[in-house]
Parts: sequence; structure tokens; C-alpha cells
Amino acid sequence: MWRNFIVSPRHFAGTAIGNLLLGIGIGIFKYSNMGNDPFTAMVLSVHRFSPFSYALFLICLNTFIFLFEVKFGKKYIGIGTMINWFLLGYVVQYSIVILEGNLPVLSSFLSKFLVMLIGVIIASFGLSLYQTADVGVAPYDSLALMVEDHLPIPYFWARIFFDGVCALVAYLTGGLIGLGTLVCAFGLGPVVTFFNRMVTEKLMPSKEAINSDEAAPIR
Repeated sequence: MWRNFIVSPRHFAGTAIGNLLLGIGIGIFKYSNMGNDPFTAMVLSVHRFSPFSYALFLICLNTFIFLFEVKFGKKYIGIGTMINWFLLGYVVQYSIVILEGNLPVLSSFLSKFLVMLIGVIIASFGLSLYQTADVGVAPYDSLALMVEDHLPIPYFWARIFFDGVCALVAYLTGGLIGLGTLVCAFGLGPVVTFFNRMVTEKLMPSKEAINSDEAAPIR
């Protein structure tokens, strides 16, 4: 676990900037009014029934999930976990405030769709940086990984289950589930992969590659 807290400045910057861009992308998704990813949609919906802001509610929820991560997924904990835990919610919250407070309400499907595509690009690049940095997994993202580790259930089906529960809770509490939700569920992956191959893996080599270079004998 502790190896994910002792990281290079490049990997720290990668996960920090990645979460910053991811939060902005999520805020843009909310502004497009076409639906967010299932987990964000649930938090956006459920937090309205609490006395907390979106960011503070997300921190509380992440704290609860983190208890399971400490018990069943210590290897996934790192500096990236902490940055996502405490930073992402505030970036999302203030992105929404700035966008909805200063830009006009989108009325046409085309304008909403184009804004959503901008959100896809920004969020995907953020995810690419965050995942390539590989210095800790967000509490929610660790759930499916822990299920795969401890139960005979593949990661794919575990993730589908948790995202399905989130989508259902969001729907039952009046949250927005729409095209953007489907795009987040099935469309981000290919864009993230594109950024991985074309940008982030070149900017930020894996920790294994760095360690290998450091361990190589000097000729």
C-alpha cells in the first residue's frame, strides 16, 4: 500500500491534474443536462435530501466506502485515492456552479450533444492521466476490483452491478439518467484508450518502467 504514497512528481502531477480534468468533465456533463455517469448521477440526486453540499456528501460517502477498501483492498490505496476522495467533489461542485451560473441554459439537442462531447474529451483525458499514474484507486472504483479479488465474479460484471445500483438509486430519487449516462458507461473507454496510447503513456511511463530503468546496470 505505502508504495502508492511514495511517487515521482510526474505521477503525482498526473493523478492530480487527471482528477482536476475529470471533475471539470463531470461538471460539463451536468451542464449539458444529458445525464452523468451512474455514480455521479446518484450522488447529485441523493445529496439533495441531505444537509450537505455535493462535495461534502461525496466525501462522506467515500469515507464509508474507504472502510471497505481498508479491509479488503489495501493494495489499491494510495495518494491517488486521497486526491480523488477529497478533491474531485469540490472540482465538480464549483465547475457546475461556474458553468450554470455564467452560461445560458442549453435548449436544443444539438447544443446539448456538442457540450456533452466536450465533456467526454475532457473527462476521458483526465481518466487517462489518473489511471496511467497508477498511484491509488478511488474508493468507488475499488469496489468492483475488491469483488473480483475476493469473490468468483469478474470485474466487468461487478462494475455493471455497482453502476446499475447507482443508476437505479438515481432514477428512484429523481436524478437524471440519459444519453450521457450511456456514453459514460460505454463510450469513455475507447476515448481513454486513445489518450493512453497517443498521449499519457508517452508523457508518464509506468512505475514499473521507471523502476526497471533505475535498476538497470550502468554500462
